[in-house]
Amino acid sequence: MKTELTTPSQLAEIVRRERKRQKVSQIRLSQLADVGVRFVRDLEDGKETVRLDKVLAVLETLGIAVELSSPGDDE
Repeated sequence: MKTELTTPSQLAEIVRRERKRQKVSQIRLSQLADVGVRFVRDLEDGKETVRLDKVLAVLETLGIAVELSSPGDDE
């Protein structure tokens, strides 16, 4: 399923929904992604100033792919 992402709260919902679907606690996700529990909570709360490297680690751990496109990609 592709989702256009425009706000931190949308990313938060995607991460929260997938974590719960996989039946993984925030503590366990933080261990698997090698980030702090506070970071996972902040990410799921939609905090706007989270570190990109840690976001990518959490997404990879959950199996969420990131695809970017630029305006010139349609040509």
